[in-house]
Amino acid sequence: MEIIENLTVNEKVYKEKLENGLTVMIIPKKNFEKKYVIWGTHFGSLDNEFVLPKTGKTIKIPDGVAHFLEHKMFEQENGVNSLDVLSSLGVEANAYTTNDHTAYLFESTDNFYEALDELMDYVQHPYFTDENVEKEKGIIGQEITMYDDHPGWQLYMNAMECLYSKNPIKIDVAGTIESISKIDKEVLYNCYNTFYHPSNMAMVVCGDFNPEDILNEIKNRLVSKEEQGEIKRIYPEEPESISKKEIEKTMEVSNPLFMIAYKDVLDKNENKVKKHIAIQILLELLLGASSPLYKEMYEQGYLLNEPDLEYEFSNEYAHVLISGNSKDPKVIDKRLNEQIKYLIENGICKEDFERIKKKIYGEYITEYNSISEIARMFLADYFKGICSFDYLESYNTVTLEYTNQILKDVFVEDKKVLSVIKGNN
Repeated sequence: MEIIENLTVNEKVYKEKLENGLTVMIIPKKNFEKKYVIWGTHFGSLDNEFVLPKTGKTIKIPDGVAHFLEHKMFEQENGVNSLDVLSSLGVEANAYTTNDHTAYLFESTDNFYEALDELMDYVQHPYFTDENVEKEKGIIGQEITMYDDHPGWQLYMNAMECLYSKNPIKIDVAGTIESISKIDKEVLYNCYNTFYHPSNMAMVVCGDFNPEDILNEIKNRLVSKEEQGEIKRIYPEEPESISKKEIEKTMEVSNPLFMIAYKDVLDKNENKVKKHIAIQILLELLLGASSPLYKEMYEQGYLLNEPDLEYEFSNEYAHVLISGNSKDPKVIDKRLNEQIKYLIENGICKEDFERIKKKIYGEYITEYNSISEIARMFLADYFKGICSFDYLESYNTVTLEYTNQILKDVFVEDKKVLSVIKGNN
């Protein structure tokens, strides 16, 4: 096994790519009672068109298949639901689908190996029938309808609609009621056999384990599969420009919600981690809890709570998100523009930069106190081509000069959109 070590947090990752292509990462945590396993496939809502590795045939699938497949994986041929089995063992189990991956997980104190048996059994043995696929359409349809009425989710999806013209990130992870109506068992088996191949998957195990022992336990539970070539994914060509400047929707909210977003373009050769750190610093400087602008907007009643500040990126998209509650989102938008312009013209204060940089570093360190945070982080970063330790390693390379340049490159007025959800009154 390859051993990757970070002395700052005194952590080691034991990493091995097995003969069948599965990447396993083991992060030992001595004297931790809880154990955590997450098994993911590099298949998310973006992956709607691809070339089948075995036949070379290009296929386009309905929106929402990755999420639909995640729902169906728990149902077994014997009529048992694997989530119920895991729950009966006293473990906390779940699954989720993102834009770029799907993951199955559990956390346990007792009955770990029994739970591992169940996890590795259901993920490797799909069972789809015409009847159970049709039944699931009703369940997922209700979920889609629920999110249609969720102001926070609509705020986000409207921002994506403004940012992107063609990128499938603007499509809901669950798809639409119309798109899921086109899903059948053949579509599900096709996607399962393509994307749930070990060579397209990774597993992260975190807890008090001997790396060799737990790796052997995993190997013993793997089903033999034929080799598969690389999956060629097809994505539409997305322009660098935004799709529309702003969007406003009326829903049942007591105070308006806003999301200010900046479209970014990731250079394939640039250091994604370094850029992420710089943007986190900039967001805290601009509108974090200790920033002058946050204090001003809060005291004047324009900001009703501390805003959420995020930089989302994968291999196919990147954007900055600033969201919160405001009695007048246009005022927040205007004042943020003015603050960005001021910092571009005058430069970032060195003392503020160093203070925020240390704060962010402290947050990176504390993530290693939670086995669930560690495991999910390593899996998500792996599918982005990153080792999570890179954030600690790249920290010192983020200079004031570099951060000033990122401010000019990313926080551009022409790449900014505004999404607002306002109330009926």
